[in-house]
Amino acid sequence: MADHERAPVRVVVADDDADIRMLVAIAVRRAGVELVGEAADGESALAAIREHRPDFAILDVSMPGRTGLDVVRDVRADPALGGIRLMLLSAGVTDAAIDAGIAAGADDYLTKPFSPKELAARISAALDAWAAGADAP
Repeated sequence: MADHERAPVRVVVADDDADIRMLVAIAVRRAGVELVGEAADGESALAAIREHRPDFAILDVSMPGRTGLDVVRDVRADPALGGIRLMLLSAGVTDAAIDAGIAAGADDYLTKPFSPKELAARISAALDAWAAGADAP
């Protein structure tokens, strides 16, 4: 990893499946970032993002109540939450599903199933880009 290790990068994770949240937590640790909040639904995810002001949020698309897409739109609409990087996780593997996630404002979209190693690599790559000055949070 690069310079992003100087200041801890903070992450919120939201997925209604506890096993997926555990896999994402493993990936977050592998990427060397700090897990500051977890949620099992969209409302709790948005509340955790507002409370913790993370650098990064990883959100399941299909959650009870508000979806990950809803949360992404809400974060993007709130100027106080500017600069938070958002990744969506979904079993939706069609181009249309991915396009909808990016159109909603997600920075990245990872399809399920995924490996914690792959997710950790994606997180690290994003952080390395930020450390190099590309849209640093």
